[in-house]
Amino acid sequence: MKLCLASSAGGHLKELLQLRQVFEKRDHFFLTFRREDSKELRGTVYFITDPKRSPTGVLKNALQGLAVLLRERPDVVITTGAGVVVPFCILARLAGARLVFIESFCRVRQPSLTGRLLYPFASLFLVQWEDLLTAYGPKARYWGGVL
Repeated sequence: MKLCLASSAGGHLKELLQLRQVFEKRDHFFLTFRREDSKELRGTVYFITDPKRSPTGVLKNALQGLAVLLRERPDVVITTGAGVVVPFCILARLAGARLVFIESFCRVRQPSLTGRLLYPFASLFLVQWEDLLTAYGPKARYWGGVL
């Protein structure tokens, strides 16, 4: 089973790296954008454009993500968000990969835009605060804190 670990750099990446015991002994790769903290990742890392809600940025991001998807063909995508991973996650799900979304720890009562966009595509949708269960639908599961 091949895992894709997809997130924005910064706090989202930090949360994702807390799952090291889940992925470190499995075939995996990272998908993120280039920043000081993401440059320190080891193994296979794909840096894609941060679209910053720009239509041309989203298109460039989606094309880069599609190239990664066709090259790596992950079985499972695990993501903590944010926007940089949305096109990739949707494409991966449409290609048959399972999508595990973990809502950010900072989201206590209000869902994130990324969570709202990816909720319909998620195979497993996890929240770190019980209050968020009511903000999402029946697919959401309380998992507790990653950090």
